Amino acid sequence: MCQEIFPYLPESTIATTCRTLSQAMQERGFEIRTFMPRFGCINERRNQLHEVIRLSGMNLIINDNDHQLIIKVASIPAARVQIYFIDNDEYFAPRKSTFCDAEGVEFPDNDQRAIFFARGVLETVKKLRWKPDVVHCHSWFSAAVPLYLRNCYTDEPLFSSAKVVFSIYDDTFTGVWGEAFRNTMLGEGVEEEKLTTHGELTYENLVKLVIDNADGIVVEAENLPAGVEEYLAKSGKKVLRPIAGDINNEEKLTQYKEFYDSIL
Repeated sequence: MCQEIFPYLPESTIATTCRTLSQAMQERGFEIRTFMPRFGCINERRNQLHEVIRLSGMNLIINDNDHQLIIKVASIPAARVQIYFIDNDEYFAPRKSTFCDAEGVEFPDNDQRAIFFARGVLETVKKLRWKPDVVHCHSWFSAAVPLYLRNCYTDEPLFSSAKVVFSIYDDTFTGVWGEAFRNTMLGEGVEEEKLTTHGELTYENLVKLVIDNADGIVVEAENLPAGVEEYLAKSGKKVLRPIAGDINNEEKLTQYKEFYDSIL
């Protein structure tokens, strides 16, 4: 699960890593499915996105409101990798940016958008009847996925043995995932004490909560918040700190594959 993938969004550490890692792991024998949000700034015609009718049409309830799930697909040029796009006419399509408005102010419902993205991916995987061995979540916008898998989808056979990997990057958010996020997760069956373990869900506390629900952590961030670094060290979770530099580095890609193997 990737919040950004090049070439659909501009090059960045996350976008380039997700694009290269998807292809590289597929070439190394993994059967992969890659998902990202269909942000409104992504040009559908230029990138040849098209809707998958058999997967679309489901409604997801977020805070007692129905939101239509639309699934689109496209293939990365020069690579035999298909990307599934999670779309919605309220959360994604109408907004011509990713996480902030034209003035750079974070969208106040980013937490609800993240929930929709997480639910959209998991329900689409169920429709595909595909059983993943590893669910790799890249950065904070996919943070709801480990919570869902470890608390709400435990009886779902397709996810019963899936391992969760979460990658931490240098990108963050400045707000707090507050009552709307908490109420939605409580409604989905997550116990309140699990949501409040670290206090209010700032970026740092959200990452700690994800660490609690993940099997492995990848640190792509050059500078982790001190509190996260300390918590990760005490967590006992498997941690990969890839060598610095271009994701296309063969040694770095080998590190990722070996980490997946160790998690499994």
